[in-house]
Amino acid sequence: MKIAIIGLANSGKTTIFNALTGQNLETTIYPTTGGDPNIGVVKVPDCRVDKLSEIYKPKKTTYATVEYIDYIGLTKGDMQQNRKVFDLIKDVDAIVHVVRAFEDDAVVHPMGSVDARRDAEALELELIFGDLDLVEKRLERMEQGAKRGKKPDEAEKKLLLKCKDALEKESALRDIEFNEEEQKAMRPLQFLSTKPEVVVLNIGENALNTDKARNLQKEVEGYFHSKHKNSSLLTRHSTLSLCGKIEMEIAQLLPDETKAFLDDLGIEEPALNKLIHVCYNLLGLISFLTVGEDEVRAWMITEGTNAQKAAGKIHSDIERGFIRAEVISFDDFVKAGSMSAARDKGLLRVEGKTYEVKDGDIINFRFNV
Repeated sequence: MKIAIIGLANSGKTTIFNALTGQNLETTIYPTTGGDPNIGVVKVPDCRVDKLSEIYKPKKTTYATVEYIDYIGLTKGDMQQNRKVFDLIKDVDAIVHVVRAFEDDAVVHPMGSVDARRDAEALELELIFGDLDLVEKRLERMEQGAKRGKKPDEAEKKLLLKCKDALEKESALRDIEFNEEEQKAMRPLQFLSTKPEVVVLNIGENALNTDKARNLQKEVEGYFHSKHKNSSLLTRHSTLSLCGKIEMEIAQLLPDETKAFLDDLGIEEPALNKLIHVCYNLLGLISFLTVGEDEVRAWMITEGTNAQKAAGKIHSDIERGFIRAEVISFDDFVKAGSMSAARDKGLLRVEGKTYEVKDGDIINFRFNV
């Protein structure tokens, strides 16, 4: 899973990046317009993997991972500058959109004042205008090709015009309903406003667990909800609030110090865990598990994936030569205490190619090539 962290300049993007990755990159009080992107790979916390590793004591324990990308801030109305960011992040799976909601006179706000709803709308519009720019250029190339006698792809042209109409009305493409064929045709275009999005309100320490923070979150959620024409599309968007500065401090703590610090501040779980859970839900992801003395491992797949396709996540040969899958849920395995006890109790099932893998399934694939 690859996630881009974006936001207006000085919204706290890099602070959030540090909180998520445990890095300690320098943060600035003035907007920056260049430099290299920051990239961090993070293990997906999974207590099931921890438990299975305790039981099997494998040579290697492998968690699913998330790659975070942080780059320069977006600038309202500056398409040339923003295109640098868009080109870098166009292949990500989801977007974390950081909105400044903290007051700090020492940190310059590019729009002169702190207004979370205004900033959330401004950045969303930049994504929309970026996609509109791509659509218009593609339609223009089609038109130029037609003048030279090249017949345009009418299906693609119709789709682009549908996108153009939505974008001109300032609607993100994730808020528009597209059929399966249209969605397939859109994938190579890598529109940013189609990406599932988590809006993170970066609040100040004094706003933690306050009505002010809760009301602000409702206000920003209200803006995004008002853009959805179809309630079923709301699943592609989520909003949460956290204090980036504190979360960065948490990320630097030793594991045994973290719980006491969280309890003291009334924080249920660190941003790293919370955001990954939200992104998993937005993208419809689950994890299945493989176990053994060599390795205990979590594998990230899309919900609804069948057993044969899941086998391909491990190796294409296993998918190609798939015979059957021996499956037990994590909970059933823990209750049984061992794989042999689970087999004796009839908890270990044999499933075929079309079995829909469930979150937390422990699977052993049988195959022959």
